[in-house]
Formats: sequence, C-alpha cells, structure tokens
Amino acid sequence: MSLFDYKLSEIHNKLQEKELSVSDLVDQAFQNIQEREDRVKAYITLNEDGARSAAKQLDDKLASGEARGPLFGLPVGIKDNIVTEGLRTTCASQFLSNFNPVYDATVTSKLRAADTVTIGKLNMDEFAMGGSNENSSFYPVRNPWNLERVPGGSSGGSAAAVAAGEAYFTLGSDTGGSIRQPASYCGVVGLKPTYGLVSRFGLVAFASSLDQIGPITKNVEDSAYVLQAIAGYDSMDSTSAKVDIPDYSSALTGDISGLRIAVPKEYLGEGVDAEVKETVLNALKVLEGLGAVWEEVSLPHTEYAVATYYLLASSEASSNLARFDGVRYGQRVDTGNLLDLYHESRSQGFGDEVKRRIMLGTYALSSGYYDAYYLKAQKARTLIKQDFDQVFEQYDVIIGPTAPTTAFKLGAQVDDPLTMYLNDILTIPVSLAGVPAVSVPCGFAGGMPVGMQVIGKAFDESTVLRFAHAYEQNTEHHKQRPAL
Repeated sequence: MSLFDYKLSEIHNKLQEKELSVSDLVDQAFQNIQEREDRVKAYITLNEDGARSAAKQLDDKLASGEARGPLFGLPVGIKDNIVTEGLRTTCASQFLSNFNPVYDATVTSKLRAADTVTIGKLNMDEFAMGGSNENSSFYPVRNPWNLERVPGGSSGGSAAAVAAGEAYFTLGSDTGGSIRQPASYCGVVGLKPTYGLVSRFGLVAFASSLDQIGPITKNVEDSAYVLQAIAGYDSMDSTSAKVDIPDYSSALTGDISGLRIAVPKEYLGEGVDAEVKETVLNALKVLEGLGAVWEEVSLPHTEYAVATYYLLASSEASSNLARFDGVRYGQRVDTGNLLDLYHESRSQGFGDEVKRRIMLGTYALSSGYYDAYYLKAQKARTLIKQDFDQVFEQYDVIIGPTAPTTAFKLGAQVDDPLTMYLNDILTIPVSLAGVPAVSVPCGFAGGMPVGMQVIGKAFDESTVLRFAHAYEQNTEHHKQRPAL
C-alpha cells in the first residue's frame, strides 16, 4: 500500500507513532514526481531543496515531541497563482516567468503555520483563464487516467498531481469551476468554499467577486482537514467574511437520514452525456438508500449563467490585469517610448485566451455598452442567486453532475472557445451565487472519472461535506487510482 493511499489522518498517526518521518513523505513525493512528471506535467516549479530542508527541521520537531496538528509534515502542492515567498509564482504566464514574491499569501502562511511542506507550484491555465489546462504558456497538463486527455482547468495541475500521487493534497482556485471541474475529470475531491470563507490575500486576481481558494484531495475527510486549516477571517482581504468556523471533521457522521436533496432538471437535461447522467442517478440511489430523499426542482435562470459569467469575469479581469504593464514587475520589453513598452510587454507577455478575455471585458465596460452588457449581467447574476435561495428554503443540498461530460481529448476544443466555455455550465451558477460545492468521484463513463457535485447553503460547508462523505463511505470510487 502506497503512502498516497492513506488518509491524511492516518499519515498523521504514523508520524506521531514514529512509524514514518517527514523526510519519508517528502522522499516518496519526489520519487513519484521523478517517475511520472515527465508524462503528467503537473508542476511548473519544484521546491526540492527547500522541501528537504524543511522536512529535516520538522523531523527534529517530531523527535522532540513538538509535532502537532493534523497537517504536520504533509507535503503540499500550491497552484501557481497563489504567491509563495521566495518561490517563483508565474500564473503559468510568460509575463510572470521571472516573478519571485517577497511575501506569502494568507493561505500559504496558514499552511506554513500548520507545518506543511511546500513541494512545488502547480501548472494551470494562464491567469486561471481556461477549462482544460491547455492555456498554460509552459506546457499542457495531461490527465493521469488517460494521457491523451485534458485534466480540466484552470486548476488542472492541482487535480492531476493528487490523482497521480505527486502531492498528498493541493490548493487550487475556483472562479467558475476551476477546482470542481478538474477534480471531476481526474477522479479526486475538489471543494470550492463559500465566497469569503477563505482569504484571497495573495491570490493573483482574475475576477475578484468570484475567485475562491480551496483544497483538492483524495477523499472528503482530507478536504475537511485542509479547509479547517485555511478557513477564517483575514483583515488583509476586504471580502473576507467574519463567521464562526465550525469543526468540519465532526460533521462527517455518515448520517444523512431525513435530509432533502434537490436535483435541478437543468443539470440533467440537454448537453449532459447519457453515461454521466446515469452515473449521477445511480449515486442518488445510494444516497436514497442512506435515508435521504430527493426531488426534481428547477433553477430557471441556469441558461443565462455562462453568458453572465463570461461578461462579469472578463470585465473584472480587464481591470485586474491592467496592473501588468511591464513597468512594476514581470517581463518588460524595452522600447523607445512608454506606450510602445505597454503595448509590446502586454502583446508578448499574455497568451491568446488572456487577450481574448481582456478585450471582451474592456468592451463590456466601455462607454455606451456598460448598461447593455455589464449591468444586465449583474442583474442576471442576482436572478441566478435568487434561484438558489428559493430552493434552499426547502432543501438541504442541491446535487447534479459536476461537468456535462468526462475529460475530452487534448486539442479537441482548443480552437473553439465557445464550446470550451460550455464545459463549465454546471459549475458557473454556483460561483455566481457564491455558495459552497464539492465534486466527489461517483463512477466512470467510458473509462474516465465522473464527478458528482454537492452544493450547499452559504457557509454550510459542514452539510456539503457530510453528504459527500456519507456517499463516499458507501462506495469505492474514490479509492481507484490511475495506472501510471
């Protein structure tokens, strides 16, 4: 049994009982990376020297009895849009290929305080813009289940690293589904917390009203442990919520008897692959067998979600990415005058998808078009959120597929951005509403993993995790590993 097959709590116990050392964990991680990374391409920057040095220090703590906390000594991979002091942070863009941050993101600081070991920065779609990880300016990530298929995006490296056994857990970021969709494609657990539960300080902004950091893990219990470590109010983030943080692990009782599930007809309708639909309906039967009841409902404004999201996210991106001008940091193309410097630095630094979204957002915010596009999209967002609010008046969770299909082949949609955007049709409404959701493996279709999405009320991650865990404990899908 590989170290990567144990739950984080089991590894923690083995560390406490001196059956393992932190150096053992780090050695195993880098051994797997050495054996598999040339095929998977999950990492952009490795931190091998730093990780081994940190492991030795933590082993000294372990020997002296100072080790404590459920994440002690665990090697973690960090998505490359979360800043890490002294460790290159590129956002998978040539614009930031030489950027070494001088401070940590809040989540990075919290993990450091929990005595985790950062083993590297994970590949992603450039500036988190994409759903296949083919928009990385370095190289695309490949799905460990089938190296000819995409891992999903934008947190494709984060999901692939967990699936391939190249990290014990990872952090990703989710703007319109960028944790949940790759988790579904790669057969792992991906949690998008409620907007505001986890600090965004130190997350390179894509769309500030949507971005949220969350964990990608092998199982639901691990997600609860990681969320416990990173959640909480942060004065450095103006959108951070002052809410009490419960003990998420205590919610994993396995008991969902009498709880009510809403299944939106829009999430099982046209465009959803027949095998994916059947797999999720079979998962609902498992939950029914555990005493939960489910009924079909409607989220009528779902059809407007993709258009709403891409207008709002692109508008916010055009504003957030204005700071990348070749003057303050990042790549600079020296020219004869300032305007040419801006033009050439941005032209050469940004990839096609980033340019596409900047131009779309700038157009939507421009004089004469603001009311017709951006303002209307904000109104549509309110209607989408109200759909969720109304359903949650009667139901505990909403459940459906995470993605309408399984992972598609590399290159199949790279020249068709509109089709690519539609892959997020089931995750985007959740992001617009700001509520939590987790993708948990629920089976296979055509040999590729299928994810079930459990959506909850704002700041009710406990119920979301409770449902996902109850399902997981009565199935074996999460235990299956790709044959790398």
